[in-house]
Amino acid sequence: MEPDLDLLVIGGGMGGLTAAANAARNGLSVIVIEIGADVGGSGRYAGYIWTAPTREVMEEQNPGGDRELRELIVDNFAEAVAWIDSSGVRTGQAQRILPFGVGHRFDTNRYVDTCRKIVEEAGGEVWLRATPSDLLEADGAVVGARVTTSDGRSSELRARYTLIATGGFQGSTQLREELVGPGAGNLPVRSNPHSCGGGMDLARAVGAATGFERAGFYGHLVPSGIPFAVPSDFVDLSLYFSEHALLFNLDGERFSDETLGDHLTTIALSEQPEARGLLVADSRVHRTWSATPYVEGAEVIDKFALATRRGGRTGVAGTLAELDLLPEEWGYDGPKIRQAVGHFNARAGASQVLTPGRRLDAAPLDEPPFYVIEAIPAITFPFCGIKVDSRARVVDATGAVIPGLLAAGSDTGGLWNRAYAGGVASAVVFGLIASATARTHGVRSAPTTHS
Repeated sequence: MEPDLDLLVIGGGMGGLTAAANAARNGLSVIVIEIGADVGGSGRYAGYIWTAPTREVMEEQNPGGDRELRELIVDNFAEAVAWIDSSGVRTGQAQRILPFGVGHRFDTNRYVDTCRKIVEEAGGEVWLRATPSDLLEADGAVVGARVTTSDGRSSELRARYTLIATGGFQGSTQLREELVGPGAGNLPVRSNPHSCGGGMDLARAVGAATGFERAGFYGHLVPSGIPFAVPSDFVDLSLYFSEHALLFNLDGERFSDETLGDHLTTIALSEQPEARGLLVADSRVHRTWSATPYVEGAEVIDKFALATRRGGRTGVAGTLAELDLLPEEWGYDGPKIRQAVGHFNARAGASQVLTPGRRLDAAPLDEPPFYVIEAIPAITFPFCGIKVDSRARVVDATGAVIPGLLAAGSDTGGLWNRAYAGGVASAVVFGLIASATARTHGVRSAPTTHS
């Protein structure tokens, strides 16, 4: 049976809409299926597209990731930025992101809305509140999906290519426990509420491979005891300044090099007892990092003051000795924390070896007062996902391509392995690659459906 359309996109986030808009602009017939009431997904909470500037830097930062996939992000980054600009959404000047990255600020809300407009003006469709129940197969290939709309109508959408781009499985407690690790099901989620593994379930049902398990996740430290109330909290409550503070576990010990990145310390804390820790900063860190923008152009929010107002476990010690007075119910040994900070300061001040190291900021924390926040890890999306090749084609456990099936964005696995260098870049790059793959089979007329 001939397919009804060229590309069926399951998921209306950054990766899916990029693929859909690019495909529609190039004359392909497209339908986008989105489970939510609007498009955008977690892409609406982003503000930058960035990654490592060279293959060498990417390898240094993400040595465990698939070489071919990680190099695609670097090699195709300029094209991704140019594509965003071509949509009419202008990107800002190149700027530094994290100690090693480079990127551009842009209006992600306008971008996803623009992508939807491109699709619809080209004759494509965007179905909201629509849920795919399973993928359709014929002669060993994926040929579309069965979809149920909000009014209960069931349709079979047949397509030359089906793209899975549902944004990951961070909303699924079960999948987090299975693929991220024990205890990951308890992590608070700092993303859209709809990315619950629907794409992962669809792909695995037709034999897709996943990887890498225990690869970690992208997220940030947040104050304990403060639930996310609105999406802006995902950024406002993130304790980016932890890269310059000291983080102690319940045993009063440091366990990672905090300076390598808050997103990496977040993974490390998730594997500590009870997945919580005590973040200690001095006045220098608070003044220079906690109450300043994380990246150029970002809103300035005093993270410590906000956490205190919202009822988090916070405190200010006028001297190191006052750390002895940590509330007993928090569960930390105050004198041990005080001794650990003092020991760190003595070694840092004498330029002695620190264990764990402090590669990017080895200065002592000896300027009172001292700011204390109990922190926990929060997940944005997991690094384990659906395995794809360099053309965004989904592969099985043997490495063989599953014909007709593509994946992009946070649904993909293998790119990041306990490392991270830009989720928006990955979504846009692989969205464009998926579109290019779909174009290899030519152009169809306007789509039809079978109810």
